Amino acid sequence: MGLTAGLRPVAALAQDDAAWTGARGMLELQGLTRRFGATVAVDHVDLEVPAGQMVGIIGRSGAGKSTLLRMINRLQEPSGGRILSGGRDVTALQGRALREWRRDCAMVFQQFNLVQRLDVLTNVLIGRLAWQRGWRAAMVLVGGRFTAEERAMALAALDRFGLAETALQRAETLSGGQQQRVALCRALLQQPRLVLADEPIASLDPRNAQLVMDALRDVNQRDGLSVLVNLHHLDTAREYCDRIVAMQAGKIVFDGTPAALTAERVRSIYGITEQEFAAEAEARRAAERAPAPLAVA
Repeated sequence: MGLTAGLRPVAALAQDDAAWTGARGMLELQGLTRRFGATVAVDHVDLEVPAGQMVGIIGRSGAGKSTLLRMINRLQEPSGGRILSGGRDVTALQGRALREWRRDCAMVFQQFNLVQRLDVLTNVLIGRLAWQRGWRAAMVLVGGRFTAEERAMALAALDRFGLAETALQRAETLSGGQQQRVALCRALLQQPRLVLADEPIASLDPRNAQLVMDALRDVNQRDGLSVLVNLHHLDTAREYCDRIVAMQAGKIVFDGTPAALTAERVRSIYGITEQEFAAEAEARRAAERAPAPLAVA
């Protein structure tokens, strides 16, 4: 597993591998549902993701993509259905078992979620706190008591994605694309089995978006990690993903290979042409890249 295997005990790795690659597949969603009052955000989704697959999830804003990923990580509780991993019921996990699931199921968010005043290296090392319990995690962070091996691991992650020279810079000095790659490095320090990326390139320019997607694909191919990534651009999903899942009104309306997502299929799914879909996505990206308006006194 490359970088992500460095600090996990060998016995634990063997035990985990048996669970994550069971006969039922690495990840299985059965009738997964989330309601917000009368609104159904995710509507009885059935999905099985084999180990090591890179899946792009597409759909308009409000289709249920983000809610789906947040339920898999248990940041959002399902209203119904089950999440299974190697036959284990993830929806039933509590306490330490739930914390371990979130460690193994790392999230990468659209807005990076870095601590802007801290240096890049410390932000990456925060990923190691997933291996500490409660007050010990706080003590490690406040005291900066990361081990030499953990620091080497963090530097290796930064070097892998061309960020080693930024290690001692404050996170706020980096570009959006650099910050998103730092966030991915932090996720790798958790030594996850699954990476969930929630619109990781939505607020980035095309060049930085490419760098971030290259990094996600590298993690998928070199480390063998499963990657589920929410995307708005169909061309990006086709280029980087093994499989594409399209959502509309909380339901899966397409599940197939990139080649099967033809322009005709896009029109049948969304009721608009692929060019119109791309224009919507670009308008949304431009709005998210735009600086916030200054407050008027």
